[in-house]
Amino acid sequence: MSTLSISTQFDSGSIEVVSLADHRDIQLKIKPDNASEFAQWFHFRLQGAAGLPVCLRFLNAGNSAYPDWRAYRVVASYDRQHWFRIPTEFDGQVMSASVTPVSNSLYFAYFEPYSHERHLDLLGFAADSDKVEIEHLGKTLDGRDMDLLRITDSESNTPEAQRKKVWLIARQHPGETMAEWFVEGFLERLLDGDDPTSRVLLDKCVFYVVPNMNPDGAVRGNLRTNAAGANLNREWQNPTLARSPEVFLVREKMLATGIDLFLDAHGDEAQPYNFVAGCEGNPGYSDRLHRLENAFKDAWQVASPDFQDVHGYEKDEPGQANLALATNWVGQQFDCLAYTIEMPFKDNANLPDEEYGWSGERSKKFGASVLQAILAVVDRTR
Repeated sequence: MSTLSISTQFDSGSIEVVSLADHRDIQLKIKPDNASEFAQWFHFRLQGAAGLPVCLRFLNAGNSAYPDWRAYRVVASYDRQHWFRIPTEFDGQVMSASVTPVSNSLYFAYFEPYSHERHLDLLGFAADSDKVEIEHLGKTLDGRDMDLLRITDSESNTPEAQRKKVWLIARQHPGETMAEWFVEGFLERLLDGDDPTSRVLLDKCVFYVVPNMNPDGAVRGNLRTNAAGANLNREWQNPTLARSPEVFLVREKMLATGIDLFLDAHGDEAQPYNFVAGCEGNPGYSDRLHRLENAFKDAWQVASPDFQDVHGYEKDEPGQANLALATNWVGQQFDCLAYTIEMPFKDNANLPDEEYGWSGERSKKFGASVLQAILAVVDRTR
């Protein structure tokens, strides 16, 4: 019988091995982010278990950052391309996942990973279009590039000063990998020259897209923070190059371009739904923004049954919004339609998928569908 081993020495790898003595009781602990106490993300490779009934036991799941693991199922892959869900149980403290591997190499993760190599490939795909310019905004604390995609039709009949400025950012929380899958689907459709919605939008708008706001945290295997331990989605009022250069650099560019519509893609650990969170608690929130929000949501529900507006976060009371969050800061600063998009780590309970749950591919299709909602409101943003 092969000796069991677990490795994490790869992009976003993270787990602590407690015991590999028994394949029926592999004991693990979820590791915290490198400079904070958030512990939720895991990604590792198990070798030597072909044909053996394996039970992975995450001993500290009940003490994780978001300990509601009910209805969650671990994802696994043999080739790192095709990910599937495996049976998972949670007793309030220990999460157990079971599988009998068909080969000696099997990967496990909290959600379908989105590697830094794929991120670079996505930039390369976009740069191949004559509608895209890649702008280097600066460096992260670990020295990685902060890249911005500027996308528009240079032959548009609309004068550039009149084109609406639409921003999409993703992965402020690096373990929320569905957010970059969302961006991939968004870009593939936006750059499809045969798609009439995309053609109209590129005539009317200039898109600014940051596919990965937190490349350091992504590579390090963090759930929510960057290399310095900063939760980027709490840094928008006073970012610094020393603690949160990612936000500082993007924020400076936003101030230079202006914003008419803003979307920030995330994943939610607990809720098994896709939903949006707005900035109704901002001091500057108005009836105009309320009408725009409703029109956007109505259009997205028509475009994608994966979107719903029944389940979500409790709305902030008027004037009580936390302006350190990206959506709130942008909405207040630019008096614009601003939304945080949330997707599940679990599944969409309205349209469940027994084999895959919510996945990278479904996130891509969801990202493509949001173009319909943008088109529905873009002429009314000002």
